[in-house]
Amino acid sequence: MSTIRRPVGPVAAATPKPLIRRPALVRKRKDDDDEEAPPSSPGKKARVTFDSDVEVRVVSAWEKAPLLIQEEVRRAFTKRAVGDDSGYDKLKDIYGEKKPNEEDLGPSTMKNYTIALLANVSALNKSNSDLVHAVLGSNWLGRTEDYVALYVRLLANLVSAQGVFLADVVRMLVNNLTAGKTHSLGTLKAFPNSLPVPPSNGGIEDLPRVTRLTIYDRAHRALQYLLQLIPSASRILSSTMTNAFPHQTDSRRSHVIYVQNLLRLVEYSPELRGEVLALITERLVKVDVQVQVDLEDLAEDVGEDLVDQIPPARPDLMDDIEEPDLSDREEDSDEDEDDEEAQRAKEITKNVEKMDAILDILFSHYEQSFTGPSIEEQDGSFNILLSQFITTILPTHRSRHTQFLLFHFAQQSSDYVDTFVGTCVQITFDKGQPAIVRQASAAYLASFVARGMHVPSNIVRDVFDYISGELARLRREYEPDCRGPDMRRYSSFYVLVQALLYIFCFRWRDLESAPDDDFEEDDLATPSGQEHQWKSGVKEALSQNVFSKLNPLKVCSTAIVTEFARIANHLSIVYVYHLLETNRRVRVLQSAGTGYGQPNRETALSARRDESYQHLDAYFPFDPYHLPKSKRWLEGDYREWSGIPGLDDEQASESDSDDEEGAECEVEEGTETDETGGSF
Repeated sequence: MSTIRRPVGPVAAATPKPLIRRPALVRKRKDDDDEEAPPSSPGKKARVTFDSDVEVRVVSAWEKAPLLIQEEVRRAFTKRAVGDDSGYDKLKDIYGEKKPNEEDLGPSTMKNYTIALLANVSALNKSNSDLVHAVLGSNWLGRTEDYVALYVRLLANLVSAQGVFLADVVRMLVNNLTAGKTHSLGTLKAFPNSLPVPPSNGGIEDLPRVTRLTIYDRAHRALQYLLQLIPSASRILSSTMTNAFPHQTDSRRSHVIYVQNLLRLVEYSPELRGEVLALITERLVKVDVQVQVDLEDLAEDVGEDLVDQIPPARPDLMDDIEEPDLSDREEDSDEDEDDEEAQRAKEITKNVEKMDAILDILFSHYEQSFTGPSIEEQDGSFNILLSQFITTILPTHRSRHTQFLLFHFAQQSSDYVDTFVGTCVQITFDKGQPAIVRQASAAYLASFVARGMHVPSNIVRDVFDYISGELARLRREYEPDCRGPDMRRYSSFYVLVQALLYIFCFRWRDLESAPDDDFEEDDLATPSGQEHQWKSGVKEALSQNVFSKLNPLKVCSTAIVTEFARIANHLSIVYVYHLLETNRRVRVLQSAGTGYGQPNRETALSARRDESYQHLDAYFPFDPYHLPKSKRWLEGDYREWSGIPGLDDEQASESDSDDEEGAECEVEEGTETDETGGSF
């Protein structure tokens, strides 16, 4: 703003004192040795002179008296009613990006305009929605605390008087709980018209910068007050939370910040806890599945150990959210990678870090309720996890890590173990369920019983009996018309046999006639020449199913069948190697055969075909968990593959000897991969 200096002489004397709202005029100071200015001649105007040696005060902000602002706002609405929008448009400019006279409004002026709007809130109806949206889009979170309190009052009065704006107000508050970062290119392409309004950045000229944590705290306070004032707002909040959730391709930081804020919302709105946790789990499963698909698409040697190579987790981003972390800056760069496979590996690593961080947050959230004194709260949290398992996790193929939330917390008590196992048994044997859901449930059942360190022996034996009984029923149903192994017709039978074999491989000690729940594995090696004593029905169930005309060992996963054969032979419970040798010449039927009881035999032509697609998938949901940050929650819960006392020691010695002898030939001839390594 330019400065006008006050003239010296008679003209200066005649100049009236300026009003406080006008730019300050300057006055010349007289020194003792200054000469008096000559009197002006009659009829001739005095010359105006300026003194440069003067202190100048500049009014930097455009401010008005409160009463004047209130009258201006009132007249703006009155004139708009008769077709004059000049004052109304000025109000929109005040709250929008464009400021009147291209000047910034001082804090007091903005506060007085908001007070005036509060006094005229009844005029903020649907016909004036563009002004309402300008107010909602203003940077109120970056201002002083007294202004924030006034603004929240305006929001509360607005939605109370004009309920049509409730959804807009809720959407604005929820969007200010996001990371405030531009969406990725993938999001822009997928959802070009549904991006949320960016949240306040906390920066306003002439005011102290407000941190991102303070912005989130203010948005939460406003949302909490609004929910207390209008309980029906929670219904709108549900859909708004879903729309504002970061896209799957957005950064780890964006996901972590939003998930943390959603869980904080649950603290003052507990009725939304189930919906919030279900939303987070649903989005987490999508990332989880995408990681598995991407890993399978990579070359086997690249994707195999990718998760293990992820560096230790960085500190929680909620402790340092003012600056994006390194991974975000890398994600935003548009640099092209020369190596497409390396670029894909980098994207997978980012998704794994994202998934790991969200899982760690969820583990911590649930832990607070499971360690609390309230049994009702613990049961409520477990029921939420169980509901998410049934509705989201179980029907999703290839979920790899999300289900470990239930794996961990279901082992917090014997009642929860029994409930989860009972749920899986019920779904597995329910003919009303889709076949793919029943098969997935059988895999979860077997994997939980096999891998759960706190699953007691009596549960292992009961599940073994349940599966054996169902298999006996299926054999009676299928065997009369069986012409050989047929994966399509007898898939339910093969799935249960594979589950039975998997449980036996891990928990055979619990199936002995008098197992000790507190056993030490080193104490279980049976003395030489002494046979194992098995619980009634175990040996019969294995023998009857393995040697059934349905021939499950031809269809079940090769890795599981191979390991079962080793263990069963060593424990002298059943010998199947001769059957495996016979199966080399047997082909799996496609609902047809050469004759009753005569399976198709392999020919020179058919031997060239890969029959791996005719084997069951060796997918067990609780295979080893390797996420670097969140794996700490599973310490003491997870049963690692321990092998067989005596047998594995002998094989290890033989393997070491073979390695030494064949070390010189390994480079030329290569080494074979142990098929059993993938599942155990």
